[in-house]
Amino acid sequence: MLYQQEKIMHAFDMYSQLAMDGRVSGDVVRLFKIDTDFRALVEMFCKKVHAVCIEVGNEVLLVPETKLSPFHVTNEALKREYFKSKGRNDDLYLMYFATICVIGEFYNAFHSKNPTRPFITLEEWMQAIDRRMAILREYNEGTLKEKEKQYSYRWHMLLEKWDGLDDVKETAKRQSANTVSRVSFLHTTCRFLKDEDILVETGMGEYELTEKAQVIIGNYFMDSEYNRGIIAFLYGMKEEDDADN
Repeated sequence: MLYQQEKIMHAFDMYSQLAMDGRVSGDVVRLFKIDTDFRALVEMFCKKVHAVCIEVGNEVLLVPETKLSPFHVTNEALKREYFKSKGRNDDLYLMYFATICVIGEFYNAFHSKNPTRPFITLEEWMQAIDRRMAILREYNEGTLKEKEKQYSYRWHMLLEKWDGLDDVKETAKRQSANTVSRVSFLHTTCRFLKDEDILVETGMGEYELTEKAQVIIGNYFMDSEYNRGIIAFLYGMKEEDDADN
């Protein structure tokens, strides 16, 4: 399809602003919504850098779609930002795991498009992680190792890391020694999610999903093409293990 040069340049201007700021608002968003040719051009520019643009209210946001995108944040960058010089791979994987768990608590099924609860507390989030860890522990050793190969996700490492957070620290109050370090870890994860505009704190220790998060979850997070089947593994299947037992 041939496009007018003026429209191409205008669409590229919008893409450039998305690339610089990650979001655009104002009149150009209204044009994006009503002019299919203009929208197609902007989406084409985004696709060239392995990214997508999504509508969130009166804004359009740029979201990297794969690791190939120049807008994708690397694991090393995240470790430096949230765990400083002490950051390790198990810190990062547990942060991802905690993210899956908190999102899962907002939906009654991982095929649902709309959240079914308004907010979550830190304690409820921690309990959700405990439940998912308990499910991992119920798999026999052989199945869990096979799942590690299948999903490229070291489930044993997660279990060890979470259990290790029970260690008593000198600064911990004795009566809550088993939870202080876990709470600290969730605060770090929460900072990451707030920085990414996924969670927002609306009350004392109460967190809600942002509109951006709901759009991304509804369009991408539930799709096994993007989550690589990890969601289904964590939230559904004991059949294989039960058969082995």
